[in-house]
Amino acid sequence: MPKKKIMIVDDDREFLEELKETLTSSGYDTTALYNSTSALKMVRKIKPDVILLDLKMQGKSGFQIADELKQLPETAHIPIITMTAFYTEREYTILMNICGIKTCLIKPFNPLDVIAEIERALK
Repeated sequence: MPKKKIMIVDDDREFLEELKETLTSSGYDTTALYNSTSALKMVRKIKPDVILLDLKMQGKSGFQIADELKQLPETAHIPIITMTAFYTEREYTILMNICGIKTCLIKPFNPLDVIAEIERALK
C-alpha cells in the first residue's frame, strides 16, 4: 500500500524540519514547504492526501491559501489541518469557518496529536 502524502506549509524552518522528520518516521511521504506561494504551485504536483498549514506566514496567510485551495475543483477535496501559535481560538474559529477548515492545532503540540488528526482526516 503506498504511503499517504502529507504536505506541510510553515515559514518556521526549524519547526518545519522537526515536523517533517516526525511524520516521515511515522510512515508518511512528507513534503515540507516554507513558502506559502510555492505551496499553491506544489499542491497540484504533489497531490497530497492531507495538508498541514500554518495560519500566520509571510506573504499569503494560511487562511488565504486554504480559501484558494477550496475554490479549485482539483484541490477542494484535500483535508486541511491548520496550525497556529499566534491566533486565539475565537479569532481562528471565525476565519476557519469562512475558509472551510475544520481542524486547528495550537503550537506547540504533541506529535501524537498531529498524527491522530492526520489519521482522522484520512478516514
